[in-house]
Amino acid sequence: MAPPNAASNQLSRIALTVEYDGSAFSGWQKQNTPSLNTVQQVLETALAKIADHSVSIVCAGRTDAGVHATGQIVHFDSRKARDKKAWVQGVNSLLPKEVRVICASPVELAFHARFTAIYRRYCYLISSASVASGIFNGNITCIKRVLDTQAMHRAAQSLIGEHDFSAFRAAGCQSVSAKRNVFSVSVIDWFGITVIDIRANAFLQHMVRNIGGSLIDIGAGKQEESWIGEVLDSKDRKKAGVTAPPDGLYLVEVGYPEKSLLDSRPRFPLILAGYE
Repeated sequence: MAPPNAASNQLSRIALTVEYDGSAFSGWQKQNTPSLNTVQQVLETALAKIADHSVSIVCAGRTDAGVHATGQIVHFDSRKARDKKAWVQGVNSLLPKEVRVICASPVELAFHARFTAIYRRYCYLISSASVASGIFNGNITCIKRVLDTQAMHRAAQSLIGEHDFSAFRAAGCQSVSAKRNVFSVSVIDWFGITVIDIRANAFLQHMVRNIGGSLIDIGAGKQEESWIGEVLDSKDRKKAGVTAPPDGLYLVEVGYPEKSLLDSRPRFPLILAGYE
């Protein structure tokens, strides 16, 4: 067996589970403007130092500025043999405190963090407290009003299935098709926190936040439960609610076929301790 720092002629592919506080970054994707701090940039820089060569990473879901992840999955290729400790502890020692590699797994070269994934799961957290939390500033959305979570849940069921989600996509979304398949969506009150939990094959830009903004309108009594289905059918972004802030949004899970042998169980923020 080659020592941890030995060179190898064989290309290996590594998958990482990554957690980050998105409030410190201008989104996931690396930008041409050097002054913009992104998660991809800091992670590639740290990985390159451990791999001893430049590294290009691919993620399962490109999160926007201010959006967090507890279960982001990425992959990259390395020509140097390194053990899991190097990819986790070594990389973490070079990362800003807002980003952490949770685990590393060798995967087949055919594995692709984005294209092998069969679903992504997001949770959106809302506080109805009259005073916004100082501790969780930037990590939960505070709207300072009580929401009818049962009405929100009932309304959200009209989103399940394969639909054209044009009414909930960002104006600048570059996806060729607006069709997405929502597998499940629920809204519950978790010890005073409203949790919108949604799982789909993929998401359009701002899709979860636009759905969240519309469900908040229903929970606040501004719209009827049937309204969100009408908005969906309209395919008109102007008819939906405002885009909810990024603060409360977390990528918590990415699902893969069992044959990928990748442990990608859901990981929730500590504020949702015990939530499943």
